[in-house]
Amino acid sequence: MYVCGITPYDATHLGHAATYLAFDLIHRLWRDLEHDVHYVQNVTDVDDPLFERANRDGLDWRELAAREVALYRDDMTALRVLPPREYVAATEAIAEVVELVEKMLAAGVAYVVDDPEFPDVYFRADATTQFGYESGYDRDTMLALFSERGGDPDRPGKTDQLDALLWRAARSGEPSWPSPFGPGRPGWHVECAAIALSRIGSGLDIQGGGSDLIFPHHEFTAAHAESASGERRFARHYVHAGMIGWDGHKMSKSRGNLVLVSGLRAQGVEPAAIRLGLLAGHYRADRDWGPHVLQEAETRLQRWRAATTLPAGPDTADVIARVRRYLADDLDTPKAIAALDGWTTDALEYGGHDADAPRAVATAVDALLGVELSAPRH
Repeated sequence: MYVCGITPYDATHLGHAATYLAFDLIHRLWRDLEHDVHYVQNVTDVDDPLFERANRDGLDWRELAAREVALYRDDMTALRVLPPREYVAATEAIAEVVELVEKMLAAGVAYVVDDPEFPDVYFRADATTQFGYESGYDRDTMLALFSERGGDPDRPGKTDQLDALLWRAARSGEPSWPSPFGPGRPGWHVECAAIALSRIGSGLDIQGGGSDLIFPHHEFTAAHAESASGERRFARHYVHAGMIGWDGHKMSKSRGNLVLVSGLRAQGVEPAAIRLGLLAGHYRADRDWGPHVLQEAETRLQRWRAATTLPAGPDTADVIARVRRYLADDLDTPKAIAALDGWTTDALEYGGHDADAPRAVATAVDALLGVELSAPRH
């Protein structure tokens, strides 16, 4: 499983958290099934937003990236997200990117624009016959999203507006690395293709991330990898998490409506409640966060804890089997939570005779949902 990680120029917000919780559930389910999971996540520590923020704040971009990556990992640890086998920063994969771009140039699926000052390298959008299968978007939609999400459709010298940047030739004031096609730095999509191919290989089970990565990022990452490997499908499944909103709007830095994980933690909100609140909605759904979501999660957490500290409870075989079955059905966390709510109500209102039941439910909730039901440590 390859999941697109953060661009480390700001703190982790609930939209990030919801995405990484979705893939954490997959990680947990696979481990519950005793699979050996090779999970890789990148860190895009070479990107315009990072450089812009560092310049604004008078910081070295590497210092800013290191600080935000550390905060992100602290947030993920607090939320009990199992770490990937490998975190790979873009700056650690420059050699792999250069090798992949060389291979694409040699194969004729990439070209250097005719620009003596900035000879950038681009990928031909028509290099693979199946381009567009991952998103299913028409060309007009692709062009609109390409322009919105970091693309440069009007760059002079490109053979097609949709051609994607592979290697940005060195500009004054920007970091650069040597390459056979001139000093520069990686484009966004090729970074993920190079890391995934070098760490896992083609034909991985899942490529994942937020739904805002469907196009152009995941479409081009797949096309880059496929054009180099000759494989028809980079991943067996493309999995995308929905957006988290506030008052009906997607959380974004431009709107200034971000709810930060670290901010909630600083207010004394228990990470288990944050996690449970995000899991209350289906991972693919765009959904709102608000005080009501958190309050409901905190109430549920206390009820589950009360039920799992009883001396005995109702039989657990059915509820644990149902939780596994619901999660196996496209991570249906609302149904899994409802099943646990039902067992909790039975335990608190009617009791039970199974002395092992409370511990069994707590263990299952911990392992499968990542929610710790023992009393929080301070």
